[in-house]
Amino acid sequence: MLREERFSRADRVIKVGFWINAVLMVMKLLAGHYGRSEAVFADGLESACDFIAISATMLALRIGRKPFDEKHPYGHGKAESISAIVVALIILVTGGGILYKAVHTIMDRSYGEPELIAVAAALATVLIKEALCRYSIRVGGSLGSPAVIAIAKDHRKDAVTSVATLIGVGGAYLGIPIMDPLAAGLTSFFIFHIGFETFRSAAHDLMDGQPPAELIADMRVLAEGVPGVEHVHEIRGRRSGQYLIVDLKLDMDPEMTVKRSHDIATEVKRRIFERFPNVGDVMIHINPHDEEHEDLIRL
Repeated sequence: MLREERFSRADRVIKVGFWINAVLMVMKLLAGHYGRSEAVFADGLESACDFIAISATMLALRIGRKPFDEKHPYGHGKAESISAIVVALIILVTGGGILYKAVHTIMDRSYGEPELIAVAAALATVLIKEALCRYSIRVGGSLGSPAVIAIAKDHRKDAVTSVATLIGVGGAYLGIPIMDPLAAGLTSFFIFHIGFETFRSAAHDLMDGQPPAELIADMRVLAEGVPGVEHVHEIRGRRSGQYLIVDLKLDMDPEMTVKRSHDIATEVKRRIFERFPNVGDVMIHINPHDEEHEDLIRL
């Protein structure tokens, strides 16, 4: 997939989510206010926070698509992980606000009496947000984009939130008013979990955490299948936005000419690019396979 095509697909997912979220936000705020449902109105406020998250992601994608330059020789992809951190923090703060309001409502016994419009708004949100989540996960997973995947998790959080909201506002509508704030409070714990998982994943990427072991194993098998490669001494990788940057150490015949070893290394790189479209660069170091050697490293 071409570089610009990757970013165009990511942009499309974000923009679809942005405008649908705008409609849902207005719908839930109005339905919560006029339908006298604290849970639905809180759901609308949560959607308002999503605007900040999605805006941050759109900005990150614009920065992340810039090619490498003199000051950023590995590109600008880390902007996506920074955006995912921002999204995670917004999710966590939103959960805290919803929990605080729900606890106060229960302690003060200031229950509302929701109307049918509030129930309908919660049901519509569940269906729409779950569809958006599955669409975003499918595209984000194929692109390997942490920003798009973070937004997908945010859509899933909204869907889960609205399930609890639907149960609560439905129960309150049927005559059990405490269920409305209880649903809002329960929702906050789902939100905390999703926010933590999003934060942990983005922090792992920002700390140059190793890619999944299965991916590393597949690269090792592929590289060792190239004629002339005796052994893969080490593989390291780190994420930069939608791309992985891979470091390979290959053991080869010490009598091999520089040109021959260079050609073999180029073939290894070419095969990795063909097999793994989300790999942005491969740096290869060559060692003599029949000698003990010590890696010089200060980390």
